[in-house]
Amino acid sequence: MPASSLDPLVLGPMLRYIGETDATVWVETAAAATVTVEADGREWSSPTFVVKGHHFALVVVDGLEAGAVHDYGVRIDDTSVWPPSDSPFPAPAIRTLDRSRPLRLAFGSCRVAEPHDAAANKTNGVDALRTLALALADQQEQWPDLMALLGDQVYADLTPDAMREFIASRRDIDEPPGVEIRDYEEYAHLYQLAWNDPANRWLLSTLPSCMIFDDHDIRDDWNTSWSWHEEINRTQWWHERLMGGLASYWVYQHIGNLSPSELARDLVYAAVLTHDGDEELDLTDAVFGLVERVDRHPEVYRWSYRRDLGDSRLVVVDSRAARVLEPDRRSMLDPDETAWLDDQLTGELDHLLIGTSLPFLLPPGLHDLGAIDEAAAEGAYGGRRRQGR
Repeated sequence: MPASSLDPLVLGPMLRYIGETDATVWVETAAAATVTVEADGREWSSPTFVVKGHHFALVVVDGLEAGAVHDYGVRIDDTSVWPPSDSPFPAPAIRTLDRSRPLRLAFGSCRVAEPHDAAANKTNGVDALRTLALALADQQEQWPDLMALLGDQVYADLTPDAMREFIASRRDIDEPPGVEIRDYEEYAHLYQLAWNDPANRWLLSTLPSCMIFDDHDIRDDWNTSWSWHEEINRTQWWHERLMGGLASYWVYQHIGNLSPSELARDLVYAAVLTHDGDEELDLTDAVFGLVERVDRHPEVYRWSYRRDLGDSRLVVVDSRAARVLEPDRRSMLDPDETAWLDDQLTGELDHLLIGTSLPFLLPPGLHDLGAIDEAAAEGAYGGRRRQGR
């Protein structure tokens, strides 16, 4: 369940970026504060910023020894908040990259925020993330260097009972979009439900992670076709849903994907690094202004990114927001995104990994059926048919 209103730590900490000598730690707090990471007798701090009344910090931890294990803790102002004093799990640690050992990568996708009980396991299966957490805590698995979560970290359109109760407490669920997520506030609650299980929370605090959205982070079949785009935009609730989904994605997922140098170049996050005022920086207008522009002009911002992992490289590709949907020139990536991807696929590397939320290879029958359906929709076999979703 979400943290108590008396707890200064709402969600996290989450160990996100990892390099050979640096890392980032993401935290959501209950109020404006200074968040401090402690390790090796040193401290690194960052003030929180606020988006829609929710407070966050991303602490850059640098100057670490490469290839080492650095146990760490987190303070919010003067209060130690992590690890919990009664935690049954090993101490959280920052494990910096070591070029001398092979890279080990864990990956997965598609997590519905359901309880971890027999009933939910029967309908949704056992949570693989939680299974990995318990196995690592018991030293039954070898530690990965990084975990890649390739889409659908939250399901905005298939909400669990706890989320539906929250939605019903604030609006009429008989009005669209019903028990689906409507806005940023509901997304914030959904992320708490998704990441607050004790085992998963410990794992995310000690295993570096990178993430990318897929359709269910926003809605099933998001940006599948031009007709889908036209139809959904005729609803009264879609725009608020999309803005809340992309804005919360930027806060809860995207900024943790970026290296410290990339954070300094980010169109919005750079303001956090240069802010020197006494009051907490409010990024609400900046974040929502950004996603408003991105919705209309996807080329103004890149959700794709790369992680340099010693002598290997992971390139994570946005295959949802950067699509070209015009019927006469459909493409998973627009020209700018394609050119960027091409640039990332060169260099002196031992291994090149490409992560995307969509299957790289489809069974031939599915591929051919999709091609036939698209051709039929464009009139290849007679009259033009309405393109399906």
